[in-house]
Amino acid sequence: MRKLTYYLATSVDGFIADPDGDGDFFNKWLDPEYSGAMFAEFPETVPTHVQAALGLDPGAPRRFDAIVMGRGTYDPAYDVGITSPYAHLDQYVASRSLTQSPDPAVEIISGDVAARVRELKARSGLGIYLCGGADLAGQLVEEIDEFVVKTYPVFVGSGIPMSRAGFALRELELTDVRSFTGGQVVTTYARRR
Repeated sequence: MRKLTYYLATSVDGFIADPDGDGDFFNKWLDPEYSGAMFAEFPETVPTHVQAALGLDPGAPRRFDAIVMGRGTYDPAYDVGITSPYAHLDQYVASRSLTQSPDPAVEIISGDVAARVRELKARSGLGIYLCGGADLAGQLVEEIDEFVVKTYPVFVGSGIPMSRAGFALRELELTDVRSFTGGQVVTTYARRR
């Protein structure tokens, strides 16, 4: 069975974006050591058009071959005319408002997102990258098998949280911790089932 991995950037106080949904402030901490390590380990998480701009050649997917994202995560690329931001992956956008896909390479999930993700997990293939955001992570919290949390050295006070899942104790097992000279800490947790 394929694994659903929530790979995300967060502030120390658990916010993935400012109150308006903008997470560009994290770019201040994209130093060469940290970025190089993340690009090397998770090359599929870099949008296709950004890979080209950075001169990255990730080669064939190694970890993920599909991405699930919410409409808020999809819109910044769509708003500048990029309808297939992760062309190197199978792309799924969860949306209640989009009824038709703007690109044949992007499937819109408008019904039961968790049921659709369970179907995707049952297929053969590599892992599935959960790109965000908080509402989608809340809907899929019981389906997430792994959390890769990139914590940046900033405390922001408010904004979009990591997830809007309701309160429940969901046990995780710490499987990896790495820190970088720029103050970033990457922790990986597996879901205890």
